[in-house]
Amino acid sequence: MALKIKKILVSQPKPENDKSPYLEMAERTNIKIDFRPFIKVEGVCAKEFRQRRIDILEHTAVIFTSRTAIDHFFRMTEELRVAVPVSMKYFCISESVALYLQKYIVYRKRKIFFGKNNFKDLVELEIIRHSSERFLVPLSDIHKQEIPRILDKNKVKYTKAILYRTVSNDLSDLKDFNYDILVFYSPSGIKSLFQNFPDFVQNNTKIACFGPHTARAVKKAGLRLDIEAPSAKAPSMTMAIENFIKEYNKNGAVK
Repeated sequence: MALKIKKILVSQPKPENDKSPYLEMAERTNIKIDFRPFIKVEGVCAKEFRQRRIDILEHTAVIFTSRTAIDHFFRMTEELRVAVPVSMKYFCISESVALYLQKYIVYRKRKIFFGKNNFKDLVELEIIRHSSERFLVPLSDIHKQEIPRILDKNKVKYTKAILYRTVSNDLSDLKDFNYDILVFYSPSGIKSLFQNFPDFVQNNTKIACFGPHTARAVKKAGLRLDIEAPSAKAPSMTMAIENFIKEYNKNGAVK
């Protein structure tokens, strides 16, 4: 008979407050949950960016898909000592990302447009209306392929600017890697698992993941995918995990 689920490792930073769904689930289920980010973001240095021969000032607009992209765009302009003109237009995937621009610019004095958290909608609602602009798109080395695909389909003039990259964290201090469930949110997390633990064998360890891209990475790595979200019954990762635990612990698992 299988052992009951008692310990979970979530491959993300520990929540900053007690209102996290994970911490609430831990309290309800009396299960220990540890948090440890498997990946981190590193900025591309100015020297490397120069080698790509991208001139920021040749562009009249910037497309931001995340707050991280905003941080690294303005970091790079500072390192290159580029003065971004007031005339630069900003197109953001959501209002919350757009409002984050206030960290770097006087919001009310700039031309800012945003979508409804969907890149396709942003392109169709705002970017196509400004098709005469020359767009710069700050991205990570690992990014959604739908971004260039949608821009190409709509004949948008743009330049991809890789300003940051996703790399594996050093997890060598995790000597006790004896968890019942490992939770992943990106393909990079799966890559980090095997970089840190090349001899990892799944055995009875359950793998949980969020999103179709991560699910494909799990299967490609030869792992068994036990818990997947979102789904019709479990739109969130915590709900999917809790549903699984209830069934698993009820159906014959022992302490």
